[in-house]
Amino acid sequence: MTKKIKLKMSARLSKKKFRKQSFGAKKHCRFCNSPEMQQQIDYKNASFLRGFLTERGKILPSRISGNSCKWQRRLAKEIKKARTIGLLPYTSPRY
Repeated sequence: MTKKIKLKMSARLSKKKFRKQSFGAKKHCRFCNSPEMQQQIDYKNASFLRGFLTERGKILPSRISGNSCKWQRRLAKEIKKARTIGLLPYTSPRY
């Protein structure tokens, strides 16, 4: 009879397997079910839109903000309008 060799799983593979199994809670879109929040998406509401920008001035992706595709597109459109008018910066200020 031949012996079956049992291979040990490397530490790197076990970490990778653990990462695949443990992902965070699913993010929900804050605009889908609340009409009050939908009305806040406006280019004139710069303080609200600033919450969807990074400190460098980039628009947060939907995988981070949790927005659905429809509302992410609308949000990006309003941010771009506010930038054109001058209410929001294109980039962060340099000192």
